[in-house]
Amino acid sequence: MNRRQTKGTSLMDYAHLGLCVPDILLPREGTDLTKWAVVACDQYTSQPEYWERVRRTVGASPSTFHLILPEAYLEQSDSLREAERINACMNEYLSTGVLVSPGPGFILVERTLARGAVRKGLVVALDLECYDYRPGSRSLIRATEGTVVDRLPPRVKIRENAPLETPHIMVLIDDPEKTVIEPLFAGNSEKVYDFDLMENSGHIRGYHIREKSALDAVARALERLADPAAYRGRYGVKAQDVLLYAMGDGNHSLATAKKIWEGLKNTAPDPKAVMDHPARYALVELVNLHDESLVFEPIHRVVFNTDTNRLLHAMESFFAAQGSSFSVEKCASRGEFTPYPATEPGAHRISFLSGEACGTITVTNPRLTLEAGTLQSFLDAHLSNPSASKIDYIHGDDTVIDLVSKPGAVGFFLPAIPKHDFFRTIIVDGVLPRKTFSMGHADEKRFYLECRKIIR
Repeated sequence: MNRRQTKGTSLMDYAHLGLCVPDILLPREGTDLTKWAVVACDQYTSQPEYWERVRRTVGASPSTFHLILPEAYLEQSDSLREAERINACMNEYLSTGVLVSPGPGFILVERTLARGAVRKGLVVALDLECYDYRPGSRSLIRATEGTVVDRLPPRVKIRENAPLETPHIMVLIDDPEKTVIEPLFAGNSEKVYDFDLMENSGHIRGYHIREKSALDAVARALERLADPAAYRGRYGVKAQDVLLYAMGDGNHSLATAKKIWEGLKNTAPDPKAVMDHPARYALVELVNLHDESLVFEPIHRVVFNTDTNRLLHAMESFFAAQGSSFSVEKCASRGEFTPYPATEPGAHRISFLSGEACGTITVTNPRLTLEAGTLQSFLDAHLSNPSASKIDYIHGDDTVIDLVSKPGAVGFFLPAIPKHDFFRTIIVDGVLPRKTFSMGHADEKRFYLECRKIIR
């Protein structure tokens, strides 16, 4: 890269925006990129056959599959041993030149999804000093769903000594006038990748954004979104603490990066020098909430190793203790079942399906705002007791229907939340219940592709 083109641009030029211009690493020319890029590790968790197909497709070829641990394997794996394997592979890719740098800059992403929609994004690095996942946070970068701290240790083991990061994190900006990402497509930036994604997951193109004028244009557009007066008017709030970046996907991955950064910072012998450490930043893809391709899909729940009637009786007792009334309307036949029952004022109506029964539960006068919160409050309490039952969070109606065909499985279908009220809901009400929404289907999630060094 011609360094003169980015003269005057440094990690800290956009620090007031929590934004960093990263030195991204990409696979060298000649790498089979279809084998290189794999979907986010937290997808297909109850479908290990998907990951076995990926394993066979990749083989021994350079691939991000070798740099991650799919959550489908989490319970059967030794996290420490997996971390050592992953770190060794990362070091090998660095030492043998598998990964190369086109120079500092952003990556402009154009992803054609399998169903034809095109999603635009911008890969940047965000400053973890501007992120706080704890409840009640008013930070510039904010979690949108509850962070389960107990889920962080396996991720910390894998990342804490890793020389590289590769992100599946997607962060939302609320840019209805499309001023940040979309104008970059009018430029003449260098294309750095263009290929089909595996498992019929669509196509992806990437462009290197390195000209200082383009980087500055992104920063100016973000500054306008973060202007306190405009912010208060846009959301009708008095709050001074601006929410500029809202987590879309990968909250626990960003929380892991934050936890490791805080540990480094708090144990550093030189508190000032550590602030330049690359682990202070995390690589993410920014996506505009108003991108036409962006659809908020519900995340359903499937409980395994349970009995439908006993589970429903436990729900009735739980909600009665909360002062809410609870009723069950079972279908006379499977043909009458609908995943999304009609709404009812003052009540949450949630459908259920198993091999034994199907129908709709109704919780009247619920204590929480969203159906996902109502259901999750029961499941958290019910599954906290010693039990053989397990829960999984599922994207897609068909997958739920397939999974509940197995004995002892009950699926609950949840409605989607309206995306255009998303930012204001987070600002006014705080974080949503965990696993409340998903940005698209499993095959539309971010694929691991770009990398960045997180060690000195």
